[in-house]
Parts: sequence; C-alpha cells; structure tokens
Amino acid sequence: MEPVGPGGEAVLDYAVFDAKRAGFGKFVFVIRREIEQDFREVFGRRLARHVNVDYAFQALDMVPTGRYVPPDRTKPWGTGHAVLCAAPSLDRPFAVINADDFYGAESFRALARFLTQPASVNPDLFAMVGFQLDRTLSEHGTVARGLCQTDAGGYLASVEELTAIERQPGGARNKEPDGSFRNLTGREIVSMNCWGFTLGLLGALRRLFGEFLERNEADLKAEFYLPTAVNALVQKGQARVRVLPTPSPWFGVTYREDRSVVMESIRALIRAGEYPERLWS
Repeated sequence: MEPVGPGGEAVLDYAVFDAKRAGFGKFVFVIRREIEQDFREVFGRRLARHVNVDYAFQALDMVPTGRYVPPDRTKPWGTGHAVLCAAPSLDRPFAVINADDFYGAESFRALARFLTQPASVNPDLFAMVGFQLDRTLSEHGTVARGLCQTDAGGYLASVEELTAIERQPGGARNKEPDGSFRNLTGREIVSMNCWGFTLGLLGALRRLFGEFLERNEADLKAEFYLPTAVNALVQKGQARVRVLPTPSPWFGVTYREDRSVVMESIRALIRAGEYPERLWS
C-alpha cells in the first residue's frame, strides 16, 4: 500500500493500469479478511471506477475436507493456495502476479498475446514471463528467486527456488543451505511469479495441494508455492510452460531502502512517456 507514484499510486496501481491497457478485463485481488477494509479504502474504491474488481479471501481453514489445520499456525499456506482461493472468480484464461512487484507494460502485453492465441485452448499449456536475474536484484540485501532452465524450444524445463541471492561484481551468488556459495552470471532467467494459465491449472493445483498437506500438515511454516507446483507438473509431463522473455524492468520493495529506487524508476518511466503523471485522473 506504500505510495511510490507522484499521484500517491502504489506498485499495484501500475500493474492494474498496465494489465488493463494490455486487454485484461477483470481483476481479482486475493487478500486476507483482516486487511479488507484497509485494502478497499486504499485501492478498491479507486480501481472499481476504472476496472471490473472482485475479491477472494485467503484463510487458513480453506483446505480440503478432512484436512487438519494446526491451531498454532498463523502463516498463510502460500501462493499456490492463494490461486485456489481465487478459483470461484475465474472463468477464463488468467494471469497471476504478486501485488508488490512492478513487472512493466510489455510483460502484460506478452501474457495477453499468449492467453488470447488459439494455442491457449490447450488446458495444459501455460506461460511464464522470464526476467534476467541481474535486473531483479536489490542493492540492500539478499532476495529469493526461481531459477529457470529452458529447453531448446523455449519451454520451461525446471524451476529451482534459490532463497539468498545477492549481487556480486560481475554477477551474483546464492548462499546454499549448507553455507556454501553458488556463483551466478546474472544473465540467468528467473521467475518473478508473473504467470499465464488456463483453467486447466486448477484441478492439478487442488491435487498437488492435497499432496502437500499430507506431507506438511503439521509444519507451521511450510508453504505451497505456485512455482514449485508448476515445476512438479512440468517434471511429471503434465504441463508445458512457455517462457516469455521480457525487456521490461522489474523492481519491487524487498527492503525499505528499495522504495526510493522504485520511486525514481517510475518517475523515469513517466518522463519517457510510458505512464501519465496521474494514472487514474
């Protein structure tokens, strides 16, 4: 909800603006019940004047019948679960993004082109916007990214979650679970949770979430990550994911110190004519 634009816009405002002009017609916000009032006051009333808005609420008790929710668990079940919570509002091919990431206009245009082409009727064919790693790093600490491998046809071969990547001279490195470091060039393609899906995802996601709960039900911190679920489908040959490289800049507020960088980046895009001074005037 932090304002980063000259008119008080948040990063989410720019995502909605870009998606609308790319052709997306409905916007489903997945939020927690306890922030509903604040969210509606900051975003809902303003955006509802310009786009078709719906809400989905993510709650810990939204699990398959008969599953157990530990009484001490407070952490949400993760991004894969968030998509399942939005399922009742979905009736056509859709994109999934993080609300606090700036993906750039071309990312949404690429997803719109993919989702509206005839090939999108294949229920097991999805898309992922891929960003170059060195364009997604923070100067103020480590970040988590999904490191992607693609095949010769440009389809996703695997996604590996790296949780402690930091910039280094000439590239980057990730601190591995055993304390060692893996060197990276910075040119690797990473997932930033910018996806295009058909409705065919939902049945598979429900099944994978059930399997996740069987393994992790008592773990108070385990999360059902969307990239991990998609990777499982790819590895089993149950889905194909087209990687859509984008020249768009990515930025986000991973650390509070990143906010000034985001603000200046947006002002530079406004000066370049990419956005109006006020998005919703």
